[in-house]
Amino acid sequence: MSSYIIQGGEKLQGEVKISGSKNAALPIMAASILNGGITKLYNVPNIHDTQKMIEILKLLGCKIKKKENKIIIDSSKVERYEIPEDLMREMRSSVILAGGIVGKYREATFSYPGDCDIWWINRTSLR
Repeated sequence: MSSYIIQGGEKLQGEVKISGSKNAALPIMAASILNGGITKLYNVPNIHDTQKMIEILKLLGCKIKKKENKIIIDSSKVERYEIPEDLMREMRSSVILAGGIVGKYREATFSYPGDCDIWWINRTSLR
């Protein structure tokens, strides 16, 4: 990370571009299922987790348009409540989709989220 050294006596001015946050974007993307309409998100980072969330939302029936760092989610045609295991295992935060899906359909089908040894330890110790 860069650093700035500021010495007194002069007025500060300028602009700083703040990058988007996946921890803010992913829950909103998941909650868009409940909207049943258009959700517009700005400054969404183009990273693995947001790409996988887009894949899952499309699979569930959402129409998604991307323009630069803006994502438009149309969840009016969501008709599925099942997320395949291979997509669930692509990211740890995939489990946040459960709230929106259960809220809309009163049921959901999905496996353990991916990339997390704690889930595997709990799963294997229950047997």
